[in-house]
Amino acid sequence: MSHNIHDLKQQFLEYIEIEKGRSVKTVENYNHYLTRFIEFAKIKDPKDLSESTMREYRLWLNRQSTGNNKATGATLKKKTQNYYLIALRAFLKYLAKRGVKTLSPEYIELAKVGERHIDVISADELGRLLKAPDGDDVKSLRDKAILELLFSTGLRVSELCSLPRDLDLSSDEFSIRGKGDKVRVVFLSDEAKKIVKRYLDKRVDVDDAMFVKVGKNESNKTKETALTSRSIERIVKYYAIKAGISKKVTPHVIRHCFATDLLGNGADLRSVQMLLGHANISTTQIYTHVTDSELKRIHKQFHNKRK
Repeated sequence: MSHNIHDLKQQFLEYIEIEKGRSVKTVENYNHYLTRFIEFAKIKDPKDLSESTMREYRLWLNRQSTGNNKATGATLKKKTQNYYLIALRAFLKYLAKRGVKTLSPEYIELAKVGERHIDVISADELGRLLKAPDGDDVKSLRDKAILELLFSTGLRVSELCSLPRDLDLSSDEFSIRGKGDKVRVVFLSDEAKKIVKRYLDKRVDVDDAMFVKVGKNESNKTKETALTSRSIERIVKYYAIKAGISKKVTPHVIRHCFATDLLGNGADLRSVQMLLGHANISTTQIYTHVTDSELKRIHKQFHNKRK
């Protein structure tokens, strides 16, 4: 086996894609993180990686300015730094399993991050958002269908983009292949089913995707293409502004609303975990911080009783 670090990196990327079943996007991200590290370390053989190199790399990561905020002095968030470190640790574990002499992955400790905060909007704001697309043209119906589907199913934006046009709407449920290539079942509300059907009935193109670009290219049907995650993020942002919501609203915020709505109305944590497609229930537990209606009732009943 070659001990050239660039060759080993390529073998590792092929390993996580083929043997571990990681998505192409994950492989691309790992390639980016590891390439940045190798450029920093300036080593050709993994045996030359030392503890001092790791300390210097951690400092370098911590002091890196973000691409959009160099003028403000903003640096990489701890969470982003950890993405780099997780990729490197996985690479070193791969090398160790194959008997390649290098630094032990145990030397890589992740940066401590603060408690994660969930961005949510109120029920009133959510209602205004869902009602914001109010036209009867194909674009308005498409956008309303996007918003209703996001809230009805809790889909990730990438999952929404992958939906086919021939989705079976005769049932209240359908299967989706999500993160980690795992399949789960999601459910459609009556309102979501109704608006998706109206949108599809209005379309005259032949594209196979559920959600496609309309408007400028509408007269040329051969140019219809599926919406990207970024396009859907822009659509959600547009209607949030139209609905008079000052907070930042993204497709993921609607996913948060889906989870908190279920928990707030009495759904158990395990069921919500399955509906969201979380691999670990600890990821789902964060929603309990904003949905404990009993604690809210107690606070209102007993707090600040000054006359």
